[in-house]
Amino acid sequence: MAGNSSRRGAIRKTSKGNPTAGSGGRVRRGLEGKGPTPKAAEREGHKAYKAKKRAEKAAPKPRRSKSSEVEWVAGRNSVVEALRAGMPVSAVYVAEGAERDGRLREVFRVAADRGIALLEVARPELDRLTQGAVHQGLAAKVPPYEYAHPDDLLEQASAAGDPPLIVALDSVTDPRNLGAVVRSASGFGAHGVLIPERRAAGMTASAWKTSAGAAARVPVAQAVNLTRQLKAYQDAGCMVVGLAADGDVSLPDLDLADGPLVLVVGSEGDGLSRLVAETCDQLVSIPMVDDLESLNAGVAAGIALYAIAEKRRG
Repeated sequence: MAGNSSRRGAIRKTSKGNPTAGSGGRVRRGLEGKGPTPKAAEREGHKAYKAKKRAEKAAPKPRRSKSSEVEWVAGRNSVVEALRAGMPVSAVYVAEGAERDGRLREVFRVAADRGIALLEVARPELDRLTQGAVHQGLAAKVPPYEYAHPDDLLEQASAAGDPPLIVALDSVTDPRNLGAVVRSASGFGAHGVLIPERRAAGMTASAWKTSAGAAARVPVAQAVNLTRQLKAYQDAGCMVVGLAADGDVSLPDLDLADGPLVLVVGSEGDGLSRLVAETCDQLVSIPMVDDLESLNAGVAAGIALYAIAEKRRG
């Protein structure tokens, strides 16, 4: 009979005008619960939500960040050099029964003078801590490096009453080059060094040692996006110049050295990346006798900083 089919999904008609009312029927979905009411701060149209978003925008950004891991300096010569360089060693570990020599005695003396903890451990434990490195019975524990905020470099210059001079490194991956740049920055009056957060060398133990103690005096800041941070420096009144072999301006002819300046040094192999080069106000070359010769990042930064310092003094 039409309307009373036993097929799946068929509707059984009744004599009432609304065949599905009474037991829920077509209004059943409308009666189902929609869960708990969201809090006021989670509802987009509510004033509490808008106030929360305003507070998030106004909240100050973290001023400093730390590298992720503790480092170990293993070996007698390496530990002595680390302490001489002023590296922030938190503890020195000595293997039980380690032979005493002049280097070990110097480590004990410096550690005592600086209040660094001296710990004696079993040799297998020292092997484990240093992940099997050749430690010669001696290792130093170095805490994660504390990076400055990029704005801190401008504030450092303002506190000194100088026009800012900042060195930015574009994907420099050799920590020894980073350490050399930090050392040159200290020697020629730069107010800090800026590095990218990713795909670049960080302030490792190797960079610390190469800086010869300068890393304790010159702040190093990390940028999530180097190009964006360079533009922020431009908005703050700095001119940005990049070192490039085919630069339009020769370093001796640079006339921007007197004012607020950011010097950008490219990576060891590829130089400046395209976006960074396009962001620079000028591209500057270092004149050389042989066009085929090239300089690594640490040497190039040192030469350029010396030339800028001379112009500032003059």
